[in-house]
Amino acid sequence: MDRGKWFILITGLIIGAIAVVLVKLGNPPNMGFCIACFERDIAGALGLHRAGVVQYMRPEIIGIVLGALLTSLFAGEFRSRGGSATLVRFIMGMFMMIGALVFLGCPLRDVLRMAGGDYNAVVGLLGFICGVGGGVWFLRRGFNLGRAEESHSKLGGYVLPVIVAILLFILLKGTIFNPEAGGPLFFSKEGPGSMTAPILISLAAGLLVGFLAQRTRLCLSGGIRDFILMRDNYLLIGFIGIFLGALVLNIAFGFFKTGFSGQPIAHSMHIWNFLGLFLVGLTATLLGGCPLRQLILSGEGDTDAAAVVLGMIIGAAVCHNFMLAASAAKAAAPGVAAVAGGPGIYGQIACVAGIVVMAIIGWSFREE
Repeated sequence: MDRGKWFILITGLIIGAIAVVLVKLGNPPNMGFCIACFERDIAGALGLHRAGVVQYMRPEIIGIVLGALLTSLFAGEFRSRGGSATLVRFIMGMFMMIGALVFLGCPLRDVLRMAGGDYNAVVGLLGFICGVGGGVWFLRRGFNLGRAEESHSKLGGYVLPVIVAILLFILLKGTIFNPEAGGPLFFSKEGPGSMTAPILISLAAGLLVGFLAQRTRLCLSGGIRDFILMRDNYLLIGFIGIFLGALVLNIAFGFFKTGFSGQPIAHSMHIWNFLGLFLVGLTATLLGGCPLRQLILSGEGDTDAAAVVLGMIIGAAVCHNFMLAASAAKAAAPGVAAVAGGPGIYGQIACVAGIVVMAIIGWSFREE
């Protein structure tokens, strides 16, 4: 392999290892990093939804954006740009979140779940690959959301990084504006939102991942897309590295457990594991990047990507306020019945509707 491929492989190994270390330090199992889940937690922390078990201002997300910002500034790659069907991208971000929460994870978490022995994630990966393949089908037929224009001012590109910096300040300072109602941030007392690694370690992990992902252009949907279109495996090598790095430490820490049942924060409704990540893969390909890549682009000054990120956060609020998100399976306990988990009827309808909407967008935004 050339130096570039070695670098992205090492990047993947580091990110996979960091993810498992974060689990060891307190993050939810098989969820050292999950862009969708963590953005969902942020939506809850801001009071956009009232699902009390998933509310926390995740420093990892803040760190990824700020890490990409600082890296792009030092590398001379920061460009304030946008104007490529921005509102459409916002809506697509909402649907990408719906697909992720039907599956219970983003593509990055899917790889981490496989590295933890979760066979449900293999089903999800197959759906993701098929979704990316669907996106490639539209790309080959001229799909294009339009060209982003570089702004004369850099101000627009700094908007999202400034927002996350303010949220970091509020998180660190712990200001409470309304002692009776709580806030401006809300914190889970139980459930995944209450499982957290130390703030500064999580922030440092996010900054490092932001740096590495910015330099390597890490993106799972982009890796599968490039392999289908050009047989280029550069980006895929990074995710192979993530899998191997996480796998080794999962085994070392005793986290590795194979099977479909009993997996943490997961369900075994296979059709919806498949279709949830199918929707994510299709949407990410049309958007030009998976949820992680959208965060990195936001840090580089791309306001269209920032619209996707905000769309995902609002989409998370919609998922929990309208009962679209899947629930995790739970084993039976004394006096408590087992919970099969998976999305309810509303989530199933929303997932199928999202696939239809993405197909309409893919067919409508074609260059003649």
